[in-house]
Amino acid sequence: RSAMSMDIRGRYPGQGRTPEAQADIGRVCEIWEECLSQFGHHEFLFGDFSIADAFYAPVVMRFTSYQVPLAPALQAYADRVREHPAVARWIAEALAEKEILPGHK
Repeated sequence: RSAMSMDIRGRYPGQGRTPEAQADIGRVCEIWEECLSQFGHHEFLFGDFSIADAFYAPVVMRFTSYQVPLAPALQAYADRVREHPAVARWIAEALAEKEILPGHK
């Protein structure tokens, strides 16, 4: 989180890839792959959209902002998370925000 802060509006390709962040990315990808193959039937982590997918929605936003390359199945999962109605509404409301905190673009 500290190396790749969440910014739904921003795009920062390749930035924030500290060794620690890269290790975290790898671990998240392992978790997603395992859950999707064992429980998700290639939709969400445990089948239907759940609290687990909501938990990872900010991570999906970071991966999008920093353009983290993902394996095709994981990119498809991230796309499904972003397209889920609750997450899509969250994104739309974030994009409509007018207030920008100091130090952020």
